[in-house]
Amino acid sequence: MTAPNLLADSHQQPPLDPELSPYTGYTRAHWEAAADRMLAALLPYASPHRAQYRLPGRTSHSGTWSDGLEGYARSFTLAACRIAGAGGHDEPGSTRIRDLIERYAAGLAAGTDPASPEHWPAITDRAQSMVEAAAIAIALHETRPWIWDALPDTVRQRVAAWLGGFVGAQPNDSNWRLFQVVTEEFLASVGAPHRRAEIDAGLARLDDWYRGDGWYTDGDGQKFDYYNAWTLHLYPVLWARIAGPRADGMLVATHRERLRRFLETHQYFFGADGAPIHQGRSLTYRFAAAAPLWAGALAGATPLPPGRTRRLASGTLKHFAERGVPDEEGLLRLGWYGPFLPVTQPYSGPASPYWANKAFLGLLLPADHPVWTAREEPSPVDTADRYLALPGPGWLLHSTASDGIVRLVNHGSDHQTPTSTAQDNPHYTRFAYSTATAPETPPADEPPGPDNQIALLDVPGPSVRGRIHRLFAEGRRAASWHTRPAADNGEYARITTASVAHGPWEVRIHRVEAPAGALVREGGWAVAADETSPVEETGPGWAAAHRQDGLTSALVALLGWDGDGGDCRSSVASARGHNAYGHHSATPVLTARHRGGTRILASLVVLSADPSVYGDAQALRTGTSATVTAEGSVRIVFPDGTAEQVRVTGESTV
Repeated sequence: MTAPNLLADSHQQPPLDPELSPYTGYTRAHWEAAADRMLAALLPYASPHRAQYRLPGRTSHSGTWSDGLEGYARSFTLAACRIAGAGGHDEPGSTRIRDLIERYAAGLAAGTDPASPEHWPAITDRAQSMVEAAAIAIALHETRPWIWDALPDTVRQRVAAWLGGFVGAQPNDSNWRLFQVVTEEFLASVGAPHRRAEIDAGLARLDDWYRGDGWYTDGDGQKFDYYNAWTLHLYPVLWARIAGPRADGMLVATHRERLRRFLETHQYFFGADGAPIHQGRSLTYRFAAAAPLWAGALAGATPLPPGRTRRLASGTLKHFAERGVPDEEGLLRLGWYGPFLPVTQPYSGPASPYWANKAFLGLLLPADHPVWTAREEPSPVDTADRYLALPGPGWLLHSTASDGIVRLVNHGSDHQTPTSTAQDNPHYTRFAYSTATAPETPPADEPPGPDNQIALLDVPGPSVRGRIHRLFAEGRRAASWHTRPAADNGEYARITTASVAHGPWEVRIHRVEAPAGALVREGGWAVAADETSPVEETGPGWAAAHRQDGLTSALVALLGWDGDGGDCRSSVASARGHNAYGHHSATPVLTARHRGGTRILASLVVLSADPSVYGDAQALRTGTSATVTAEGSVRIVFPDGTAEQVRVTGESTV
């Protein structure tokens, strides 16, 4: 599929280069053209003096004034990559770079002028302007010879004074600490007032959140998502670029080593089609998931061959381009592919998606750098089935080369702080996420979707997974437990779950401790499409949903669902407008009545686009078995004969 929307005019599209880039066809010219297209598309929404970009779409909770600043700041990041990547010079016959320099310099002058109707909101405690100030500081550093150094002294003083609002201000105790770090470091670099203690404290806070193997939680608790990629690893690299010789060499080396460790696993988060795993918040930033790939190259802190770095980064840019991102006007809208507000948060304004521009940091590398000149190399999913346990976030990845899908089994990230009450966020508390699906996200006035969760119905209170109590993630297995209210007398139910992955299959073994009469419901993967509803199939102890292109979700009862009374029911829950991957969605579901006490359930959960898997219905439904051994363990046998044995108790799994 081609991407005619990538550039302003289809005849200007750079030709694909299958020799240099056999997987994507993309070269540096495609990245430059994409940047030019998006920057040009913003001009109709610029204020007269270019200090604000007031884009169409839902206003954030910070208001239109802040949203306009956001449009300037986040697009300035993209412009900075383009300007610096071109060395501040235009190609013969072009004025594109010069125009960008003039455009963003004019915005600085107007945005920091208190007398201007376009002036920016002040930087105050926990204000959204903190986020945008950091973007401006980074862009100013990267374009310093062409913008900052050329500004009139009065404008430089005003810019420094506005950025100086960060000095002594309180950011949120999360990734926002790094916004203060880079902003005040830029102030230090230009001789403006700053507090070294605030810079040092923000960097030190990272150590509190580090969980090993390259993984940070975004603030205290279990908040693992793409903020680990596009902020918590990225900003230390950008800080070091600003700080230069002022930076502590040992600290820089520590950050680089952590980034290197992170990239060893981050490369596994992209499907063969370039799609990143759909998990976490701010997903409307889309291809910003590629930012740490370039950061590793910029910092000399990547374990990846240069050809693989470009294959992964170009793959995700191309993935979205082929699916209408940016749209026909060249704009990034609030959504995933098309507009879709459930993947956003209250802080997401019309310009929020432009943090996707972090993906263009590769343009800061010279055109003759190996990431641009080396031949593309395959990504991990291109060549073999993979399994990767990530104890830091409590995740297990398993991918299949036959269909290029990467699946994330979640037994550790719930977006809870240590003092949070139980909440249920579909982008965090589902058992699994993938590069081919999104969780069901119905409107707030509708019950949550059944996908990738086990729920107790017909008991008091909402059925939520809430806080995830992790047990382990190792090899091809991961496990956790959670509780929920189960009766008006304060009684709680507890569910312990172990996941065992093999190829496209995952077997989930649940130890359910709940009152009699509760309805136990488990859901498989939600598959979605825009054009037509997935085909639904059900039978005794199994249910499946098939998309037109073959993508299949299947759920099979293996053990314990029939109980004493044969009460297992299978169905497919269909919905409209609940899924980022398409208007029509469908989820296989199993339900059964709980007899009270403890019940062991085992289910086969399958997501596959491989015809040899979904095309063999008999093997899909009956090829996997689970039995209880004399020792009380559950023995699983997969269709290819591979056997695993798991014991699930109230305290642990082995």
